[in-house]
Amino acid sequence: MEFWDLFDGERRPLGRTRARGTPIEPEEFHTVVSIWTVDSNGNILLTLRDSQKESYPDTWENTGGSALAGETSSQAAVRELLEETGIAAEESELTLLGTQKARNSFVDHYALRRDVPLSRIQLQPGETADAKWVSLQMLEEMIADLTLAKPIGEQFNAIREIFLAFLYKSID
Repeated sequence: MEFWDLFDGERRPLGRTRARGTPIEPEEFHTVVSIWTVDSNGNILLTLRDSQKESYPDTWENTGGSALAGETSSQAAVRELLEETGIAAEESELTLLGTQKARNSFVDHYALRRDVPLSRIQLQPGETADAKWVSLQMLEEMIADLTLAKPIGEQFNAIREIFLAFLYKSID
């Protein structure tokens, strides 16, 4: 069973944890990480949510998940990236794009520059069913037609400008 560290609305530790799947009180928050992997051509790595997922099955998303109790945000990002895609990264390779305060969570958005052939992506059974590289234009189309999971599109739209600055810097 997974446990999450809890924080108040100012992201101060509350000194307690909550088991995944148990209700979180309105004044409690946990850490969620979102990792946008970008290749040297400016393409963005997406994975297909497994058809058995409770929310947004068979929709595309970037890599992400909740930080486990005792993990830092960047440690969680490295772990989630490895679990969901098989991509091994160091914390120092991640760029923090920003943080969003969402319903009961602080979402830390990271970017990683990495060229990885699709043949080397290792999917996580029960989590990810497929992977693909998409252009920014394709990502925008997927946000519009909801083939990208709706919350992921909303999160992307909130960090769009800083992501674009990272993206264009990565393909200069």
